[in-house]
Amino acid sequence: MIKILTVIGARPQIIKSAALSRAISRHFSDQLREVILHTGQHYDESMSGIFFDELQIPKPDYNLQIGSGSHGKQTAAMISGIEDILEKEKPNALVLYGDTNSTLAGSIAASKLHYPIIHIEAGLRSFNKAMPEEINRILCDHVSTLLFSPTRTGYDNLLREGFKENSLPPYSADNPKIFYCGDVMYDNSLFFSELAEQKTDIIKRLGLTPGQYILATIHRAENTDNPQRLSALFNAILKIAEKEKITVVLPLHPRTSKLADKNLGSDLLKKLKISPYIKIIPPVSFIEMTALEKNCKLVMTDSGGVQKEAFFFKKPCIILRSETEWTELVECGSAIIADADEPKIMNAYTHFSTNVNLKFPALFGDGKAAEFICEQLIKFISA
Repeated sequence: MIKILTVIGARPQIIKSAALSRAISRHFSDQLREVILHTGQHYDESMSGIFFDELQIPKPDYNLQIGSGSHGKQTAAMISGIEDILEKEKPNALVLYGDTNSTLAGSIAASKLHYPIIHIEAGLRSFNKAMPEEINRILCDHVSTLLFSPTRTGYDNLLREGFKENSLPPYSADNPKIFYCGDVMYDNSLFFSELAEQKTDIIKRLGLTPGQYILATIHRAENTDNPQRLSALFNAILKIAEKEKITVVLPLHPRTSKLADKNLGSDLLKKLKISPYIKIIPPVSFIEMTALEKNCKLVMTDSGGVQKEAFFFKKPCIILRSETEWTELVECGSAIIADADEPKIMNAYTHFSTNVNLKFPALFGDGKAAEFICEQLIKFISA
């Protein structure tokens, strides 16, 4: 039996891991055994623990309960904890997702102890090294043995960085193998889309009309921690909502909620609270978020994951950042980068309101990325 240690720590990773866990239980349970390590990077129950039940993911075998902290302190504590579990479990490989500090810590711990690293969501680049996530994903890629890119662009990024297209086994960190496999989140969206209609009444509960509201999310530090940027974002959202008389639903991330009182002026805060078009709600479950994405008119977000999910459900997206790792969305015209620039956000909304014949090509695979990853993992370890 092949044993893999999966490291997760943040909400998006928990969700991504659902696809692989599901594929293992359905198709590979006689060949693969998954041990799950939760670093505790997200420790709020509403942002973490509830997802294991809702997404039918096995409960973590280990939880380091690291919590928040500076990048250095948080990552150091994770490296130490992951190293201990690696030495105890002695897995055949370590599976990492995305670009969080949990990803970075896992890649450092495993590479130092010479455990093969499987990186899911490899090759993504924003080309902005001021973003901590960019550093994390680059470093993880360059110590990994098997790299699974969700898009052709990600695969091409790896080629430009010196990875070989036709490397031959045996594979190692010095001779890695790269794959374009499709996106495990597309696997999830297909699976949970129908489930969302059965499991949640959030559209009815919020009094929403399908296709007649905007879904907005803001959580990145460069937005929440900067009063000027945060004010520009909320000003634009408020102006669009009141000018167009359209409801904006804002599931408020704990970080944004905590900093709104401090970084938004009292006048703007008051206008947001009394506007009949602004619905600020607590963080929602993945099933509820799926329902909100599937039924909205348009998405406004600084989240990489939500950008992609908007595309899965064929919704236009206004990106509230200066760049995106999902450049394909912008290139095909389904998304516009507006940053925290009020006029650009307003113009992007006008563009999507008047250009309704958008294209959503099949960029993210066939919905079976997790099965492909399992097959390649088994082939690698069994070789």
